[in-house]
Amino acid sequence: MRDYHKDPFIVIWEVTRACALKCLHCRADAQHHRDPRELNFEEAKQLIDQIHSMNNPLLVFTGGDPLEREDLFDIAAYAINKGVRVSMTPSATPNVTRQVMEKAKEIGLARWAFSIDGPDAEIHDHFRGTSGSFDRTMEAIQYLHELHMPLQINTVISKYNVEYLEEMKLLMDQLDVVLWSVFFLVPVGRGQEKDMISPADHERVFRWLYNVSQSSNFDIKTTAAQHYRRVVLQQKARKQETKIAFENVLKNGATGTVDGLGRAPKGVNDGNGFIFISHIGDVYPSGLLPVKVGNVRLETLPDIYRNSPILKQLRDPDQYKGKCGVCEFRHVCGGSRSRAYAATGDYLESEPYCVYIPKAMRQKNKVRF
Repeated sequence: MRDYHKDPFIVIWEVTRACALKCLHCRADAQHHRDPRELNFEEAKQLIDQIHSMNNPLLVFTGGDPLEREDLFDIAAYAINKGVRVSMTPSATPNVTRQVMEKAKEIGLARWAFSIDGPDAEIHDHFRGTSGSFDRTMEAIQYLHELHMPLQINTVISKYNVEYLEEMKLLMDQLDVVLWSVFFLVPVGRGQEKDMISPADHERVFRWLYNVSQSSNFDIKTTAAQHYRRVVLQQKARKQETKIAFENVLKNGATGTVDGLGRAPKGVNDGNGFIFISHIGDVYPSGLLPVKVGNVRLETLPDIYRNSPILKQLRDPDQYKGKCGVCEFRHVCGGSRSRAYAATGDYLESEPYCVYIPKAMRQKNKVRF
């Protein structure tokens, strides 16, 4: 079993911030041109060696648009030849051609992910800030299917598309995806608080996603929605009906043998099983939590991940404040540390978009639900 105090489950590397799109929510506040300070190819190889040494976590190339780097496939080939599992999240731009996808398949890329934020061009293109983005994405997905490569779709839930989730689910069925990765907006970069859905809508969407997951042919994962794990555990426990069963499910989830999601062995959170590296080598708990903890040009990634005082705090849910700090689900959920920081300036504060009242607080206040 992976020890998150020593090794991450997943590493996200922002290989560039260059991108042709102008997405409303862009975490990176992406620009049209590459930054000359980006990690070069030799630095990239050193970084991959370090990542591989940390119990070989999953590596995801993101941006910006990773395809803006001419040496991207050289970097990917180096990682894959070492045995690293590599995934990529390119933007749907003219960079995405059948030839590019053929090259990705040839070198052994594990998975290709595209973003779709609406069931039609009107909604998606508005969110992506670029006319024609939806149609280009559909064309690229067709190429992917022709090459028999697994397809992941990323969707950012916001007030612009929350009422179209049923249509989105039907689209996932039609596109034959293997994974629908659902992101919940955090107000960072170009993302705005006014574009977020309400706490109650978060809960409603979580329950809807759980129901979809019980009958869909594709897997579902969430990002910046740690409290979805709590909903999964609650729903699984309710099926067993007894209090004893509920406590067993919670205990198993907390110890890492069950999380109801079928991937990470226990609750991944910012800096806790998850680490982010920027285009210039700065290291953050995640791309949505802009608190720098080091730079790979000055220290190795293992040293930063294992020894950063900030990351050590984030890996200790008992240090969380407010209701997250006393919640019985804190070791499997823990709330979004990114959203807590965006709302309060304190990454240890409570998840501000969670409606759940912990058992300890209900008992203290003698409130019945």
